Amino acid sequence: MLLEIINFIVNTVESWGYFGIFAMMFLESSFFPFPSEVAMIPAGYLAYEGKMNIFIAIGAGIAGSLAGALFNYFLALKYGRGFLIKYGKYFFVTKETIDKMEKFFQNHGHISTFSGRLIPAVRQYISFPAGLSKMNIKEFSIYTTLGAGIWVSILALIGYFVGKNEELIHKYTKEITIVLLILLAIGISLYIRRLKCKN
Repeated sequence: MLLEIINFIVNTVESWGYFGIFAMMFLESSFFPFPSEVAMIPAGYLAYEGKMNIFIAIGAGIAGSLAGALFNYFLALKYGRGFLIKYGKYFFVTKETIDKMEKFFQNHGHISTFSGRLIPAVRQYISFPAGLSKMNIKEFSIYTTLGAGIWVSILALIGYFVGKNEELIHKYTKEITIVLLILLAIGISLYIRRLKCKN
């Protein structure tokens, strides 16, 4: 049963091509509950089989992530917090979610648009407080692209080197995420310390 599901996902990604990767990562990066693993790991596997170019697949994933993040950013920028709370409930975005994201953004500053891309359950919503605070669009795009680039590349490379083995994929994704969170915590600490030294 599991093998059939994996084959279906791989075949879907293959049939949709690079635009499918872009579309799925756009959904994942916006407020729709769509896991990035479903798009990028099969894309990496297809690259291993020679049916896709790994670099173009990663590029499509990054572009989709940035587009979805910009969608959330401009949604928050144009319509504001009240709109997000009022209509977000229809897309699994609660007031508590908005509050948590604003607190995360306030605590970590603009770099949270980079670090948040690497944290599950944060990457989809970190664009909201950036839009609400009217963060510089160029800075937002750079941080988002860097963070999304790391995450998308990791998933694609997992698919490339591990293939269809679902157990290994689950194991390595979990371990890599833990390592990333540790490195992220160290990086943010060094960044904050550097800012304090400048001041």
